[in-house]
Amino acid sequence: MKEALLGKTPSELQEIALQAGLPAFAGKQLAQWIYQKRATDFTAMTNLSKAARATLSEQYEVGRIQPVETFTSRDGTRKYLFPTGVPGKYIETVMIPEFEDGSEGGIARATVCVSSQIGCKMGCRFCMTGRGGFHGQLSAAEILSQLLSIDEADTLTNAVFMGMGEPLDNWPEVSRALAAITADWGFGWSPKRVTLSTIGVLPKLKLFLEESRCHLAVSLHNPFPEERAALMPAQQAWHLQDILGLIRQYDFTGQRRVSFEYTLFAGVNDTRRHADALVRLLRGLPCRVNLIRFHAIPDSPLHTSDAAAIAAFQARLQGAGITTTLRASRGEDILAACGLLAGKGLKKTTTNP
Repeated sequence: MKEALLGKTPSELQEIALQAGLPAFAGKQLAQWIYQKRATDFTAMTNLSKAARATLSEQYEVGRIQPVETFTSRDGTRKYLFPTGVPGKYIETVMIPEFEDGSEGGIARATVCVSSQIGCKMGCRFCMTGRGGFHGQLSAAEILSQLLSIDEADTLTNAVFMGMGEPLDNWPEVSRALAAITADWGFGWSPKRVTLSTIGVLPKLKLFLEESRCHLAVSLHNPFPEERAALMPAQQAWHLQDILGLIRQYDFTGQRRVSFEYTLFAGVNDTRRHADALVRLLRGLPCRVNLIRFHAIPDSPLHTSDAAAIAAFQARLQGAGITTTLRASRGEDILAACGLLAGKGLKKTTTNP
């Protein structure tokens, strides 16, 4: 199997160029073709000689991967199914559009929700991805292909690492992808356009906070450690108080943001007791809480909180001065909403574009 160049830095590409008998500046040319001109193969790299392209193609490939299936929701959300290096296993990528003035007259914002692993090890009780188990890490090329190979690649405004997998459990490859997305030699995106979501994998969280300026989103879901552990077994390895203690060491008063994801489950974490404990837990930390409606999954004892409970919970947080957003549910009819990604596609009855 040939080695992918997508995901490599200019210095690494320079070393590859030198080993192929090319001048050092060919490394910069490769980076420009891969990240800025978005070439899919060596034949497009016309400022390299045919001989050089032939030499490179013997051992390397650009590394772009194309989706094998696409699903479109009634609300405009699109889900892409990508193949992986594990036979029979797929990952899902979701493009979420926001339309101008609430209409479909034009897309004001296009966010891609990126997967970082084939499955997940974390075993959160409310997530379909975790139910399928863990089947491998995605390479930086497989991660970046999710931004480059969807139909909306040229119009994306934001990226969130909130798809399948725990990003910090694959930090070496995720960090490569983040660098390529935000570096001048790569896509050149501002870090403000990228958010990484994590349950709080220590010490990888510290590496992310030190090495990247991208936004952070923490999957919290319950302010009480024992109750959180019942929903999220990883709490037993990485305690919430330790996660918050680390986060409080960093500045989130400027351009960088930290938010907390909180999925509401009826009678489990949506009471006044939970809201007040969450206020105490986050007091003094500049942050936002994103409330999420639970999307029921098969054979789960968890149920969606009713509208009154959600409104009361949100009002309690806002009354205490915590900025709170109720995240809109998108793409539920194509199993693209939060917690529903499983890498299995849809039933044949689904209508594809």
